[in-house]
Amino acid sequence: MEAFNGTAVVNMTVKKLEPVLVHPAAETFKGLYFLSNIDQTFPYPIEIMFSYEGNGMGNENAADVMKESLAKNLVKFYPLAGSLTLGLDGKMHVQCTGEGVLFVEATSDCTLEELGDISYIDSKFRELIHYVDGVDSILNVPILTVQMTRFRCGGIVLGIAMNHILMDGEALLYFLKSWGKITRGIHLSVEPYLDRSILSPRQPPILDIPHPEFVKLKTKTSTPSDQESRVYQSFCFKPQKLQQLKQLAKEKGSVTNPTSFEVISALMWIMRTKAFKTEPHVTIKLLTAVDVRTKIKPPMPECYFGNCLAVSCAVCKAGDLIEKPFSFAVKIVQEALKKVTDDYIKSTIDYYEVTRDVLQAENTAWISKWSRLPFYEIDFGWGEPVQVAPASMVWNFAVTISQRRESGNIILTLGFPESVMERFRQMMLLELEQK
Repeated sequence: MEAFNGTAVVNMTVKKLEPVLVHPAAETFKGLYFLSNIDQTFPYPIEIMFSYEGNGMGNENAADVMKESLAKNLVKFYPLAGSLTLGLDGKMHVQCTGEGVLFVEATSDCTLEELGDISYIDSKFRELIHYVDGVDSILNVPILTVQMTRFRCGGIVLGIAMNHILMDGEALLYFLKSWGKITRGIHLSVEPYLDRSILSPRQPPILDIPHPEFVKLKTKTSTPSDQESRVYQSFCFKPQKLQQLKQLAKEKGSVTNPTSFEVISALMWIMRTKAFKTEPHVTIKLLTAVDVRTKIKPPMPECYFGNCLAVSCAVCKAGDLIEKPFSFAVKIVQEALKKVTDDYIKSTIDYYEVTRDVLQAENTAWISKWSRLPFYEIDFGWGEPVQVAPASMVWNFAVTISQRRESGNIILTLGFPESVMERFRQMMLLELEQK
């Protein structure tokens, strides 16, 4: 197993042109666009990079071609060309104005080979994203921005910054696949399903299932670790190590068929708890974002565009998680994921409608499985991407993602205060390097 914090990346200079607004190519709906209660629970920015070797389309006019096809795609995905606003009901909506999406052309003086393995997070990679820092509200985070950076070797990195309020990974995939097909002149066989009222709360709401993943919004008390700089690192789990962890999880007989994601989640949770030196009596949680498109009844329409996630919640005492066998952690992670049923999903929607609570953060780890998403199928005419990875991370959030196309390696990326990360890194490496 390997860990990396970005110190090995070559010095990279990126020259950016002024951002331009790409408007929808035709008239689109104007007015307020409804966002579901599930959408409301994910007010976070997401930044992701797609690295291409640049085969096929000539790089000289690639940006113009991409802007033209983006304009056509925005006709179908028109909410992305608007801005967020707060409604009289206290919920966020999209003000559909057709103003467009910011697009930045950029060039770099290095090659993709010199850039290195982008699956290992590095602060330099944010130069490949057009982002807005220092905003005081999620309402001021652009719904979508695009940066297209051409490298000296002919390679291209497409940097996407999005507001999670509008879409999850699956919805982003629909959008990017559609954009790629339009760029390549391929007719879309399925249109995006934009009506999010399909996820409206029941009337009256039914609160019959507890939701420990939520908590009342309150002013956070500052702790010493909050004053430290945040450090982000990536860890590589190879197939042999994943198999070893699965065997370890099954040793006591209480766990059957553990997945790679479950054992990585459990191990991360244990090591995080140790790294934060959490007192044994403290209740801790692991929240996992779960795609529910096929779990909800009836199943969601094909190409539903929006967030369609529920959050599972594994709960235990810190002492139990640290002292009991590895199988204990994997089992409660598994059990929490199994609780995400149709009833659970609908109860989540109703729960937010009544309480307006937020996802728990204190003594809580969050994780999401990007490795399940077929991002490597997104083709703009340069072939499939050679790598896909986050350019930055939301605080207190971890993701798993495939290291490369057709690679069995899974990368775990996450961030902690500097002192916590140093303890986490040492413990994680020591644990996983054991034969």
